[in-house]
Amino acid sequence: MTSSLTFQPKLLSALKHYNRQQLTTDLLAGIIVGIVALPLAIAFGIASGVTPEKGIITAIVAGLIISVFGGSKVQIGGPTGAFIIIIYGIIQQYGFEGLTIATLMAGVFLIMFGVLHLGTIIKYIPYPIVVGFTSGIALTIFTTQIKDLLGLSMAIVPSDFIEKWIAYIDCVPTIERWSALIGLGSVAVIALWPKLTHRFAIGKLPGSLIAIVLMTIIAALLRQYAGVTTIETIGDRFSISATLPQAQVPDLTWDVIKGLVSPAITIAILGAIESLLSATVADGVIGDRHNSNTELIAQGLANLASPIFGGIPATGAIARTMTNINNGGRTPVAGIVHAAVLVLIFLFLMPLAQYIPMACLAGVLVIVSYNMSGWRSFISILKNPKSDVIVLWVTFLLTVIFDLTVAIEVGLICACLLFMRRMAETTDVKVISQEINPEEEDSDFQLGNLEHLTIPEGVEVYEINGPYFFGAGNRFEEIMGALHHQRPRVRIIRMRKVPFVDSTGIHNLTNLCLMSQAEGIQIVLSGVNEKVQAVLHKAGFDTMLGEENICSHINEALERARQITA
Repeated sequence: MTSSLTFQPKLLSALKHYNRQQLTTDLLAGIIVGIVALPLAIAFGIASGVTPEKGIITAIVAGLIISVFGGSKVQIGGPTGAFIIIIYGIIQQYGFEGLTIATLMAGVFLIMFGVLHLGTIIKYIPYPIVVGFTSGIALTIFTTQIKDLLGLSMAIVPSDFIEKWIAYIDCVPTIERWSALIGLGSVAVIALWPKLTHRFAIGKLPGSLIAIVLMTIIAALLRQYAGVTTIETIGDRFSISATLPQAQVPDLTWDVIKGLVSPAITIAILGAIESLLSATVADGVIGDRHNSNTELIAQGLANLASPIFGGIPATGAIARTMTNINNGGRTPVAGIVHAAVLVLIFLFLMPLAQYIPMACLAGVLVIVSYNMSGWRSFISILKNPKSDVIVLWVTFLLTVIFDLTVAIEVGLICACLLFMRRMAETTDVKVISQEINPEEEDSDFQLGNLEHLTIPEGVEVYEINGPYFFGAGNRFEEIMGALHHQRPRVRIIRMRKVPFVDSTGIHNLTNLCLMSQAEGIQIVLSGVNEKVQAVLHKAGFDTMLGEENICSHINEALERARQITA
């Protein structure tokens, strides 16, 4: 990678002026973020349909690479809630090996995004789409946790959203009271912990970790002294391994790659959006500016490495990044420390994870889904123009009822169509009759005699205000069709306010000129800027109209019209 690819990791610049004081704060922040990341990594791994250690491995590998190579000083990477639904769906359809291949492909796509300088473009994905699929993911995550939260006895949980809730309602009589108490108690502890301890140092510890420790102890005591054996734990469902995995590359075939392109693109787009959103939020807090293209390349490298070591897709995590900032982390060293802390926990404390109740992890994810939901943003968008509301609801409902891949694809299509419509509406074509007001003119008008403002008989003047592209060309036909008068000798088209013209605009303008020539009407262009004039020259307008009919300002165009009509 070279600087021409804008690959400039923030770690390199951060180490130039590094000192002992910053090392101390980075160490503290990294340790706290590592502790915060532990329960989330386990919960995200299990909710995604993989083993808990795969979630931690993802946080270690991806977190390390994103911190070392990333374009943000404080970004913390790892598994996130946004990926749960897409990962689970891929595993159900293609198996874990399919997920591994899709993640590798997503890594390649992310690197391509960065190399092609698409970082700034991705940040401009419409806000209603981001809120729509984020809220949809949050509701879907909440829905998937009801069984474990309440300890429902269900042999099979339907994959469809509506069928799932119907099944839950049918299974209400099977609620296991101890599991439900553990699950709801975990939600209460996580929600109340910051409010009860914000004045004390212990308040810096994450409520999710406190809930897991507390509920694990309670479940163990109930099992030991009260004979309660109905509380399902991680060890009842998974076999825990504390061995670091070896690197393995899956077998890649063209047929498999073709079948996984769509989910891979979904992972890449979702990872790009979430990581850049997290980096942007972090910039506003620390007063820095991240390098979006470098960040995308780092995300791509992380998603290439994570599946090779048995991990799942990863991206920048807003909650862990903010935890890093709030505890003094200001360089990528804090993210590296966070990964090292997780390695130590994985090697020495991982066997203890088997005692964690599944209901407690469900409670952690319920809080995660609430924080993800962004319901305030959802409600505020409902007050916006109808087009934004439509995009929001379409993306949200498709995410919930179908899947995230369909939601992102359709949501982007809707947003693009609405954008095209809005852009077309910004370009105005108006008719100027009889006189041109000199007070409304700028550099395109050159002061002269007042007679120069009068439009000669047999001349029509049209003015394009805005970009001349799709949708704008047809307005000439609409306006001319609405005018009922004698056929003019000359049509002057003022283009002083046209910043650019695209191929569609050239096509429409060409048709207009040919149509006018067939009717014996001469087209004269006025106020064409250098950029637009260069495009028209390549398209052959000099030959079609004649150079004398492409004028620099309105005075010259009116004088040319007088010559033609004379």
